Amino acid sequence: MLVPPWLEPLLTTPFFSVCRTHGDAARSECNMYCLDCNGGANANGNGNGAPAAFCFYCRSSRHKDHQVIQIRRSSYHDVVRVSEIQKVLDISGVQTYVINSARVLFLNERPQPKSGKGVAHICEICGRSLLDTFRFCSLGCKLAGIKRNGDANFTLEAKNEEEMGRREGISSRRGLLREEEELREGSHQDIYPPTPSPPPSSARRRKGIPHRAPFGS
Repeated sequence: MLVPPWLEPLLTTPFFSVCRTHGDAARSECNMYCLDCNGGANANGNGNGAPAAFCFYCRSSRHKDHQVIQIRRSSYHDVVRVSEIQKVLDISGVQTYVINSARVLFLNERPQPKSGKGVAHICEICGRSLLDTFRFCSLGCKLAGIKRNGDANFTLEAKNEEEMGRREGISSRRGLLREEEELREGSHQDIYPPTPSPPPSSARRRKGIPHRAPFGS
């Protein structure tokens, strides 16, 4: 499974409408989405089964122990903080931005005039110019890229397996290097064995000829 079942409903859900239940409250805008409920029935108490956003007070009453992400706005476009979404999605390949001191990414593509000449990086799906060497400008464009080419995914399990495989490959290469070094050291000892020290001689040393001191005059 390259795409979690809640992602497409999330990308098509309208946010920032006023909650029907808590419309008179201060934080009544519907800017939250429940991954466990998948935006379905009873997500915000409407019971119609349609993808639905909900407000802060609905979260406290109906989604207290659920996995919820909060949607924010930038220039009339929906964004989500990287610190939240990267816990549930592999967002590699998607351009991120710093807005109001927080790193975010856009949920869907944004209309843009055709990119001019000299643009180094563009989105593979919508052609939007990018700041860095990313493939997509938004989660929606990455989803379209997965459906088109199948050479990316959103699942953290696949990302973790890939990282583990890379680490195992590094470890195995290090193990082979150690083994080769040990073999080289062993062959060195076999080829050049240490010279044994000579055994102690049991024969007595022959005394020299004694010399008398000269007589005094």
